[in-house]
Amino acid sequence: MSWVERVAPVAFGVLGIALWQLAVWGLQVPVYVLPGPVAIVNAYAGDFDVLNAALVSTLTVTFAALLVSTVLGVALALAMAASNLARAAIQPWAVILQVTPVVAIAPLIIIWVNQPFMALVVCATIVAFFPVLSNTAAGLAATPVDLLDLFRLNGASRWQTLMLLRLPAALPYFLAGLRISGTLALVGAVVAEFVAGSGGFASGLAYRILEAGYRLEIPRMFAALVLLALAGMAIYGALGLFAHVLLRRRDAA
Repeated sequence: MSWVERVAPVAFGVLGIALWQLAVWGLQVPVYVLPGPVAIVNAYAGDFDVLNAALVSTLTVTFAALLVSTVLGVALALAMAASNLARAAIQPWAVILQVTPVVAIAPLIIIWVNQPFMALVVCATIVAFFPVLSNTAAGLAATPVDLLDLFRLNGASRWQTLMLLRLPAALPYFLAGLRISGTLALVGAVVAEFVAGSGGFASGLAYRILEAGYRLEIPRMFAALVLLALAGMAIYGALGLFAHVLLRRRDAA
């Protein structure tokens, strides 16, 4: 990638922000309709501690859900790879959970779990675990047949084949799913916080967005939205870097 391609996204973003601010000034748009970047930055600076604490709360739920999603997704993928019966039993329910809108079942989960933090983690996990499961299962199933035959000819056990061949072959698939799940965990956490916030449980940036909306503090709402967007970009980028470094070390070994 050339330096021009690296600079292009930043330049495009700066240009868009500048045009946004100029349009707001030129058209004299009220801040309660559409605040400009300057008003958003001022709102963030004026509520720095509260918004940062809310961001930490949201990220705590996100990373807890991502950890649970990773463990659950890999475990279920291994079970599906080991047994056709397990695959037939697990896959339909995994798909059902994935296509069920979490906003519809989040109130029930919050009532059933009856512990705010764990309820948020459960909701975010439901959204985030499927890419890890599906990608890891696809990677385990995509192991080259000739290598599997080679391991059998050399008397490798199923455990040795799994650890020395199938899991390393599935690593790129798993890392791709993990990257997607990282952003979905943030989405799930925000959706769960919206539902919990509507019920009076104050936690995270989603609650601050609701609070700002009720008070018509639109610049503060946008500041929270910008923090969420930056957090999502950071998670996606960090997991991408992690995957790049891990795969490069594997290939160099």
